[in-house]
Amino acid sequence: MRTDPDDQREWLETDGLGGFASGTVGGIRTRRYHGLLLAASNPPTGRAMLVNGIEAFVTTSKGRFPLSTQRYAGDVVYPEGFRFIESFTTEPCPTWRFRLPDGTEIEQQLCIRQGAPLLAMRWRIASPGRADARLEVRPLLSGRDFHSMHHENLGFRFDPTLREDRVTWQPYAAHPPITACANAKYEHQPTWYRNFLYSEERNRGFPASEDLGSPGTFTWPLGGSEAVLVLGTAATLERMAGRAEAVAKAIRDAEAERRRQFPSPVHRAADQYVVKRGAGKSIIAGYPWFGDWGRDSFISIRGLCIASGRLEDARQILLAWAPYVSEGMLPNRFPDAGEAPEYNSVDAALWYVVAVHEFFLAARRARFAIDAEERRALQAAVDAILTGYRRGTRFGVRADGDGLLAAGEPGLQLTWMDARVNGRCITQRAGKPVEVQALWLNCLWLAGATDPQWRKLFDAGRRSFEVRFWNSKNDALFDVVDCDHRPGTVDATFRPNQILAVGGLPLPMLEGARARAVVDAVEGRLLTPLGLRSLAPGEPGYCGRYCGGPEERDAVYHQGPVWPWLAGPFIDAWVRVRGKTPTAKAEARMRFVEPLLAHLDAAGLGHVSEIADGDAPHTPRGCPFQAWSVGELVRVQETILPLEDKAPAGAASKQCAGPVVHTV
Repeated sequence: MRTDPDDQREWLETDGLGGFASGTVGGIRTRRYHGLLLAASNPPTGRAMLVNGIEAFVTTSKGRFPLSTQRYAGDVVYPEGFRFIESFTTEPCPTWRFRLPDGTEIEQQLCIRQGAPLLAMRWRIASPGRADARLEVRPLLSGRDFHSMHHENLGFRFDPTLREDRVTWQPYAAHPPITACANAKYEHQPTWYRNFLYSEERNRGFPASEDLGSPGTFTWPLGGSEAVLVLGTAATLERMAGRAEAVAKAIRDAEAERRRQFPSPVHRAADQYVVKRGAGKSIIAGYPWFGDWGRDSFISIRGLCIASGRLEDARQILLAWAPYVSEGMLPNRFPDAGEAPEYNSVDAALWYVVAVHEFFLAARRARFAIDAEERRALQAAVDAILTGYRRGTRFGVRADGDGLLAAGEPGLQLTWMDARVNGRCITQRAGKPVEVQALWLNCLWLAGATDPQWRKLFDAGRRSFEVRFWNSKNDALFDVVDCDHRPGTVDATFRPNQILAVGGLPLPMLEGARARAVVDAVEGRLLTPLGLRSLAPGEPGYCGRYCGGPEERDAVYHQGPVWPWLAGPFIDAWVRVRGKTPTAKAEARMRFVEPLLAHLDAAGLGHVSEIADGDAPHTPRGCPFQAWSVGELVRVQETILPLEDKAPAGAASKQCAGPVVHTV
């Protein structure tokens, strides 16, 4: 019997629309985002928390035992269902096995249907001889924006609409009605559950207390059949004919077949970030709180879609962003209806150009047909980006006389190191940042292959890069030159951005001894088992732990925390400078990929975290399910370190293996 709840490891189920269910292995909701039915009314936006959780008890002749676990104000944990969890697995979907004190074994499983806000839960007796067992479940409802918190109020409506085996509630008119379909007896018993405490929200300096309404209780005899509860928006469940058992089986069977198509659990994890947007697709930057962002999409699409052969998804995503090129720039968040696009990123558009190139290349290799009009649309977007940057655009972004790309104005953060506190940029990096030059020169080189006008600018920029960025004192690269647009000034702060001059992009900016020196320096000062630190220990401002409230965390976001997505460019560079030999690749798998695979069982199960502490033991932090972290792991496995003998489709190869069973 466990003595502490497993509340650090989290599971995730997504519906492909932006909605999801998530929670902890131990059952305690530690975030405002943990819940069972979180639906997107305008996929992937308009996300609302509808069903936050359940209270569940099993009664036998020996007593009444909890399956659920809650944490309340004062750190009171009640009931303590976590004590009876014997094992947990995410395969094929989140499944718990409970062993009660009287020996009764209960299996609890949940599954989300792709393409619909539908969650099927089931419970069954996993041990013989317990015909007297009875299950009671109380849904815990809110009906709120998924970023908000909910509190007891007179406007919450408990009243149900009953029809056969279905119960519908609509706590608030602003959010869709919720329908529960169950092979159970429903008894209307409205009450409030008050002062739930979400420990992760408290740790992050946010409001952490919530009240939830529970309209009633479902009761099942467990002796001879499964207990089934399907939760969904009313409109969705209206389209599902049949009794509860048939609806739940249809959901499980469809999902089991869909999930068998993925070659590994990591590829299935990658699928969870690709969502519907209008008639096309988009990429969620991370769960539980991110939306579809430009920079994140164009970095992660290379692994999530292109390297893994999902070219139709890549086509739709790239085309969806193409119309939003403005003066050469792309917004860093997808603009929804009525919203003005935010053009505050210098590198998003450059990553887009690289992604389009890799899409065209992969399409040619796979003989994937691209409509001529769509090809022209993508090429026009690329041309508009390069032309806009060469002429000069917002925020001082312009091609300078040395062929390099200048960017930045006071008070603006344009690179991926974009933290800002009270209007102050923590890592402004105005001038000519090193990774922006690597991206810019790669884009010119790619465009120059078919249009000679870009070749001259590339040649000038390449020569300038080799001369101006080399830091002979440290055998590494400067992070920024012409700081704040002051000619000749340099920033020698040791950061990971320089690795993109050697790996992670089609063309390295350095070769030979200098390239090897950069990789060695980065490995020696920045490498951790989960990727590269954002700042080297010993540098002014280094912080080895990412904690505290929003201002404290934002102030150190790029001042030491590890970013796992940078493992991709580093591994690419490390193998490149060693000649891409089989020996180098084998060593890279063992030294750099295996720790990332081990991490799949540490935080967001089956996924890679957004960041981790810079200091050992490198505790995972930030978003537990991050698109570009997973995307770069897939890209490394598929394009940089592919196994010679891949496992057949539907079988998990060792390098892509995900979590199977967790004995807790």
